[in-house]
Amino acid sequence: MDKQRTAKQRTAIAALALLTLAACGTEHSGNGPSSSVAPDIPLAGTDWRVDSVTVDGRTVPVPHGADVSFDQGRVSGSSGCNHFSAPATVKGDTLTVGDSTSTLIGCPKNIQAYEKALLKTFSGKLTAKLQDGRLTLKAPGGDSVVLRSQRAASLTGTDWKVTSLVEDGTASSLPPGAAGKARMTFGKDGSVHGNLGCNRFSSMAKVTDGTITFGRLTTTRMACRGPAMTVERHLLKLLHGPVRYEIQQHALKLRAPDASGIDATG
Repeated sequence: MDKQRTAKQRTAIAALALLTLAACGTEHSGNGPSSSVAPDIPLAGTDWRVDSVTVDGRTVPVPHGADVSFDQGRVSGSSGCNHFSAPATVKGDTLTVGDSTSTLIGCPKNIQAYEKALLKTFSGKLTAKLQDGRLTLKAPGGDSVVLRSQRAASLTGTDWKVTSLVEDGTASSLPPGAAGKARMTFGKDGSVHGNLGCNRFSSMAKVTDGTITFGRLTTTRMACRGPAMTVERHLLKLLHGPVRYEIQQHALKLRAPDASGIDATG
């Protein structure tokens, strides 16, 4: 009887051992390809300059101020003229961008071409590769966007180029022929200088808690006409007294109490 019991115990132990081995055999070692899971590309809270956009084998020129940022499940950006925003999720090395919304400012033709190419490419599922501070996003058809890591611009020391004029809270593009001329730079010593679109100017600016208070402007005395004068009059009215300011990546917004203002890129 004892021999039979011992034999049954040995058989049960052997069966248990086989079951244990079989269970172990179904697990992956951790070194095999089936167990490796690519970590999510770390995009949340990052800011980027657009280096290039390639569509149908053609690289589209990127305008000054074109940038992209990722935050809280969304991607947003600027072409240096219009702004866009879209939902975005990351899983492993795949970035999925949903339907985007965009402002509708009339922009120069070169910026319009860039915006069309970017929004066409920056959509749907994109394969992401991050290396040496550069993020390459590729669409299934081969189109691509290359981004370069950046920090948000500082108010001081940045050459801010005026890209749009704002009246009653509505932004419009600069008049034809006036793009790229109006600009300003704030110094750490409280000074501000630049170009109004035709004449150069200088002043002092006190910065406190989201507000810039401009002092009296000193300007050159060149005679200006046409688009340059339109921009100059707008800036002369704005750069007087206190205005609210906001910086988003490389975009600066100045707004007066009457909702007039400018948008600029740095």
